[in-house]
Amino acid sequence: MRTHVMELKAGDRLREDTFNRAGLHVLPKGTVIRAEEIALLIRQSIDYVDIERGGIQAEPLEAAGSEGFTRKLQENFDKTIQAYQAIFLEALTTGKFNQSMVDEKLLPTLEVLDKRKNVTSLLYMLGNDDVNIYNHSLQVGLLSYYIANWLGYPREECHEISKAGYLHDIGKSRVRQSIKNKKDLQGEELEEMKRHTSYGYEIIRESIKDNKAIALAALQHHEYEDGTGYPMGIGKGEIHPYSEIVAVANAYVEMTTSPTRQSHDSLITVLRKVYELGFGKLNERAVQALTQNLLPNFLGKRVQLSNGETATIVYNNPTDIFKPLVKVDNFFRDLSRERNIEIVEIFFE
Repeated sequence: MRTHVMELKAGDRLREDTFNRAGLHVLPKGTVIRAEEIALLIRQSIDYVDIERGGIQAEPLEAAGSEGFTRKLQENFDKTIQAYQAIFLEALTTGKFNQSMVDEKLLPTLEVLDKRKNVTSLLYMLGNDDVNIYNHSLQVGLLSYYIANWLGYPREECHEISKAGYLHDIGKSRVRQSIKNKKDLQGEELEEMKRHTSYGYEIIRESIKDNKAIALAALQHHEYEDGTGYPMGIGKGEIHPYSEIVAVANAYVEMTTSPTRQSHDSLITVLRKVYELGFGKLNERAVQALTQNLLPNFLGKRVQLSNGETATIVYNNPTDIFKPLVKVDNFFRDLSRERNIEIVEIFFE
């Protein structure tokens, strides 16, 4: 059946080899059509192909049972936040905390994520506008877990890196309450806030004596590779790998949830900013792991374009991750070619 490329459906199968106008082979006979194949045909200016309907159906963007998974994750999320509050208060009053409580409350949440690494559910959790130091710390811990996993760390070490993210701000327990949530800190107040990194290192070393790496993440998560961070101003090659991952997770979560962020920056805008920090500020590998693993999960999502149009992402451009192929009504826009048009918002219905 001869069909226009804009009428193709996932699961259709090519009945013949497909060639472009220059006679170059594009897709072989028997290819099952997905969003990527439609994008390729459009890029090659191929208008019609011969297909047979049906065949293998494309997997849905969300696997069945995602609602139950999200509910379970939310339950663990809430319990782990409550536990962090208790850990934080214990650190405030005694200068240390019970390590077993961290493992007891954090590990069940990580086990839920281990069973099904559903990034969309994680993004939902990270999109909570009601953010305080407790759920900020858990969000950083969960995102650190994902980044470590994407970087290929073994399961147990991913858990340790998540714990490092979970505890990265524990030093704020020693900072005066009056400045913890204050905006635009300056002078002595800013210097006191910066000391939370050193406080965190001391508290964790006192509480977890056999794992210095977790303490270093608290100490170094505001260090930059160009040496402009704090508290020590160390540079590339001197920052612990755990700290590099936690720093990227912290930057992302801070940009998406901080009350000081610019007028509700969209998720795509935040990802661009973190991506740019990967050139000299934050560790490039950790930044790439974050952006290249989050963006593909937007395939099929509705987006708002800078020209006012609403579109759907149908193909992620591997050479320009922020410029995908999108479908607007019954036509396509290749944003890698239309450089003046950008995605300004992603909708998570």
